[in-house]
Amino acid sequence: MKNLRTHGKSTVVWLLMGLLILGLGGFGVTSFSGGSSEVGAVGETKVTADEYARALQSQINEYSRQTGQPLSMAQAETIGLPQAVQAQLFTGAALEEQARKIGVSVGDERVRQSILDAQAFQGPTGKFDRTAYREVLNRQQMTEAEFESTIRSDEARLLIQRAVIGGVVPPSPMVDLTTEWLLGTRDMAWVELTEDQLPSAPAAPDDETLTAWHEANADQFTSPEARKISYVWLTPEMLADDVQLDEQALRDAYDAEIEKYVQPERRLVSRLVFPSVDSARDAMASIEAGDASFEDYVTQRGLTTDDVDLGEVSEAELDAAGADIFALSEAGVVGPIDTALGPALFAMHAILEPVQVPFEEAREELRAEAAVDRAARMIDDRSSEFEDLLAGGATLEDMAGETAMELGQVDWIDDNAAEATGILGYEAFREMAATVAMDDFPELFQLDDGGVFALRLDEIIPPALIPFDEVRDEVEADWRAAEVHRQLLSLAEEKKVKITAAADPTPVPTAVTAPVSRIGMPDDAADDEETTTIAPAAPQLAWNTQSDIRRDGWIEQAPADILEHAFSMKEIGAVDIVDAQQRVFLVRLDAIHQADLEQEEALQVKEAVGARLGQSLQADLFDYYARAAQQNGGLRVDQAALSAINAQVH
Repeated sequence: MKNLRTHGKSTVVWLLMGLLILGLGGFGVTSFSGGSSEVGAVGETKVTADEYARALQSQINEYSRQTGQPLSMAQAETIGLPQAVQAQLFTGAALEEQARKIGVSVGDERVRQSILDAQAFQGPTGKFDRTAYREVLNRQQMTEAEFESTIRSDEARLLIQRAVIGGVVPPSPMVDLTTEWLLGTRDMAWVELTEDQLPSAPAAPDDETLTAWHEANADQFTSPEARKISYVWLTPEMLADDVQLDEQALRDAYDAEIEKYVQPERRLVSRLVFPSVDSARDAMASIEAGDASFEDYVTQRGLTTDDVDLGEVSEAELDAAGADIFALSEAGVVGPIDTALGPALFAMHAILEPVQVPFEEAREELRAEAAVDRAARMIDDRSSEFEDLLAGGATLEDMAGETAMELGQVDWIDDNAAEATGILGYEAFREMAATVAMDDFPELFQLDDGGVFALRLDEIIPPALIPFDEVRDEVEADWRAAEVHRQLLSLAEEKKVKITAAADPTPVPTAVTAPVSRIGMPDDAADDEETTTIAPAAPQLAWNTQSDIRRDGWIEQAPADILEHAFSMKEIGAVDIVDAQQRVFLVRLDAIHQADLEQEEALQVKEAVGARLGQSLQADLFDYYARAAQQNGGLRVDQAALSAINAQVH
């Protein structure tokens, strides 16, 4: 629905920009049928092949611009782009058909203004350019009358859309309930049960127990699929030692990076501009008297230290303020100083000594950088040679013997870390290693540092259960962790029962049974054994308390499940068990606080909630209307024509 609303609000500009892009770019889509063929219709309103082709190509181009990578038609179909364009066009046709039936239209002045406002037809002065208007339409093989008719239809559709969703507002109780859900707070307490609280440590398991555990949890002790890969590669670092560089080339590199090796004395400086000289002087007097600091005035202005930070600056870069600031021998504040922005105070935070690295000291660093750069160019120059050898049937072993490329082997698994060393440290290699097939011929691929590689899949080793003897320690550790977790859950249940019993005023007949003294009592009375029940005391736990916390809050050192569960609890004083991330917690609900919906923050949230709910209701209403309009108008779709156009778009 978001796409439909966007289309409705900017239909004209969207269409014009699409026409301009297609006219200038020559993307392989000009005309499919001279504008006469259709891919479908709603009633008497047709969707032409050219309309669909232009809209589809425009969306593909827009997606490519956003991602920075070309999008093929196959990829577009994978993400459902053609279907989205079709839905958009047929929805527009349904609205146009409705407008035709009920006689909704717009006047010439509205059409004229829409064309004048379109950026696609504006000249260098920013005003409407009739020459540009004609040229764009000519490239698209459209007459002015045809295009203006399209604009009139778009504006009529927009009127229909506004009529459908206009005045739709969410019910106030829904807005209030949602706002309360967002802003309501709770008081809660939580405590984590740990292994040291267990009555005794889990008993050591025997081999029979561990063997059964190994078999029952085979997925945890199964080696992943491994891909045995042979490869050859060549990187600039491999050739760097063999690169010959003359002295002049190194001196040229030194001169090109002179700012790195020779820097004047600098200062770390902040600048705060004041509205007048008097206010700046008053601030300086207050700072000198010790009544305030430079940072205090920054805060008073509603700024942060980042807002006033100038970074590392030289005396020349400070212009008029340079002399005063560089006269300071330690951190301090100077001013007021007149600047292009007005009177300002400058705070000097640190002195950075000048940098003077002579060529002789920088020579080795320069040589290393220049050698790698030269080696990368050498590899690039030889890439075509490597490609020709591989295309001619050379094996990886041949490549290692006939060129400077080095041969290697690796066992690749999907969870190989990105920070792995060697060739596994390159993302390009990891991507190819994960996708190469057994029947693929070796090809040359680029590495991000200027190197190249080729690879071959030698064998795929399927996942297999690792023998128990090889992973006995891991099995025992896993069993023990599970056993500790089980006992912690049992302990949590016991503590929950005791806490609940201690909080319940009703006598609990369990705990302690004490015989009543018989002294001074008749024998028949003594025969009636009496007991006194004592409710169990609540266990002493080191509760962590949280007050006035919202459901979107955060509890340090505890998983989010704790807070989520606390907001699902209904009874004050209730205690629940939370099993989260292999950790066991007790959670107690202490209080529920309703949000004050009359506070400023709540009013702002209510406004945002109302807008969001309103948009959602409008989207649903318009979707229902559009579907009904298509059905009642008589939707016809020529799937063969759509497929034919999809095959031609590129």
